Amino acid sequence: MTIPVRHQSESSTQEVLAGLVERVTFHNSDNGFCVLRAKARGHRDLVTVVGHAAIISAGEWITASGEWVNDHTHGQQFKARFMRTSAPTSIDGIEKYLGSGMIRGIGPVYAKKMVNAFGEKVFDIIEAEPERLREVTGIGLMRAKRITDAWAEQKIIREIMVFLHTNGVGTARAVRIYKTYGVDAVQVMTENSYRLARDIRGIGFKTADAIAMKLGVEKTAMIRVRAGISYALTEAMDDGHCGLPTEELVLLAVELLEIPKELVQSALDLELAEGTVIVATVGETACVFLGGLYRAEQVIAERILRLANGKLPWRDIDAEKALPWVEQKTGLSLAESQVAAIRVALISKVLVITGGRILDAKGVNLLLCAPTGRAAKRMTEATGSRPRRFTGSSRSTRRPGASNATAITHSTATY
Repeated sequence: MTIPVRHQSESSTQEVLAGLVERVTFHNSDNGFCVLRAKARGHRDLVTVVGHAAIISAGEWITASGEWVNDHTHGQQFKARFMRTSAPTSIDGIEKYLGSGMIRGIGPVYAKKMVNAFGEKVFDIIEAEPERLREVTGIGLMRAKRITDAWAEQKIIREIMVFLHTNGVGTARAVRIYKTYGVDAVQVMTENSYRLARDIRGIGFKTADAIAMKLGVEKTAMIRVRAGISYALTEAMDDGHCGLPTEELVLLAVELLEIPKELVQSALDLELAEGTVIVATVGETACVFLGGLYRAEQVIAERILRLANGKLPWRDIDAEKALPWVEQKTGLSLAESQVAAIRVALISKVLVITGGRILDAKGVNLLLCAPTGRAAKRMTEATGSRPRRFTGSSRSTRRPGASNATAITHSTATY
């Protein structure tokens, strides 16, 4: 049966679908994504359910909330945003579940034998009286142990998923949390939910904070304030800053966390002592950086210095002849600061510039790079050439010597 449920936080109506999993068409054990065929209440034919589950097997009972979508390739599907699984209770479901291969040591043959021997009490037998499994022909000591061990492992996973769901974690995120922490997931979350923001990509401070609040963490708890320091620096990073002056950071954290300034200062002292954040002087201003980002900036600076001290990849260029040529080709009259910048560029291996066509005219193979679509568009407008896109983890596929010079736009911004 599908029951319309309107959530206050969502403008669209979501439905709840419940039924028995007839077949697991696909399941990715890494991220939990699954495609199921289910016999749902209120539907004559099997329905396709798409969602996430840490473990899933034919015969299990699912309760999912989501909406119906029409996929261009696969037709109508129920897209589950939340999905809870539970062990089957019917004889048919129990046999399907046991015979699915989910529990090591049991296949379709032994599933039928166990159901015939114990009926609907088979799961109680596995959990409370495992020695009775040997009453089934063909199940010896070793097979019985594999069955009970596998059942215990799945029970732990179910309990973890129930805990996560109870505390407001959606199914997709719950699977990622379980995959990250395993059987320690409940312990990690009860001790420090803010680890989620640090350890799991895609889960930020706000999500971790909402979970922590459900678990009873106070707004002024030091564990929250300390996590908030990194959150404030991350927010500043989105505005292009690698760090913030100490006073600005404290004020930003006060605003974001809605707590007294004194608490933020105490938390900052603890984070500095632990090395999570680092203080460095920019000019005459003491600034605070995320530890990892600060170290990355240092490596970048060291490599730029090494590049800057290298040999120029082009022959000497006479600026007195080159500058009038540029003005003639572009139809522009260069300002004094532009002339000065070009003179420096012609004798520098590494330089921050805003454009120029002299190297191109001298036959230098110039490789333009941009980290984002917006940066690439701006670079195209400024140079008339299309740059290559790159990310922090990408590597050039060009052969050594394929380009004499590389121009990169918007690679980083430091306070």
